[in-house]
Amino acid sequence: MSQQTKGPNLLQENVGVLKSRMGTFYPGSHVIFRGHDLHTDLKDMDWVELYVFGITNRRFSKEQLRLMHSIWTYTSYPDVRLWNNRVAALAGSSRSTGNLGVAAALAVSEASIYGRGIDMRAIDFLIRTRQQVDEGADLTGCIRQELDIHRSIAGYGRPLINGDERNQHMLALAQSLGLNQGPYLRLALSIEETLFSGRWRMKMNYAGLVAALIADIGFSPREYYLFLFPAFLAGMQPCYIEASDRPEGSLYPIPCADILYEGESRRAWTK
Repeated sequence: MSQQTKGPNLLQENVGVLKSRMGTFYPGSHVIFRGHDLHTDLKDMDWVELYVFGITNRRFSKEQLRLMHSIWTYTSYPDVRLWNNRVAALAGSSRSTGNLGVAAALAVSEASIYGRGIDMRAIDFLIRTRQQVDEGADLTGCIRQELDIHRSIAGYGRPLINGDERNQHMLALAQSLGLNQGPYLRLALSIEETLFSGRWRMKMNYAGLVAALIADIGFSPREYYLFLFPAFLAGMQPCYIEASDRPEGSLYPIPCADILYEGESRRAWTK
């Protein structure tokens, strides 16, 4: 397929043709996964290792994989008050299926403030800032510029509390694995020190920390985005199950008296 072909000619080139460099299923025989036989070459991979291999086409050390496992584990909160878990729980309360409920919960995890949106902004900020600092820019100047443009720094500060309970555990793990000396993590910590000691008083949150650790492992922003897709998943099923076990419709009921209504006043229905 020519890279120069466009429009109808491009579509015509692909009529009846399906070529993939990712993989192929040969029914009754074998499966190719990124050039390897899934059931022989890759049979000893655990699921996370296979998942990131599918995303990056790269192998990672056992220390890096251990860190990736924990990135997911440390942010799996079975709390129905969290926006995405609430969707899964409401599905259970309304007696929808588990797959539909969890799929919807994962979909709303794209949230720009708490979910994938802030993750992408965080890794983008770190990559841009490191490049600018390497070229001689002043870190404080980079921070001020980001604040002038976005009025916030992705990966720093938190709406409810200025601090993140996950960070100390993740930093301790990274240190034990020898993964706490990368340039992006050092930059992220320097940014935190600058923000907290200045008038902004912001500390690094989990999004900032994980973006730095993953950037040091060598993930691109797109690879990071895809890697994070199941990050909240383990906390969702408990919310769905608990809501399903309770009386139908009993999760977050709203009394009519609690609704502020400013429309038409009560009126009689005509036949």
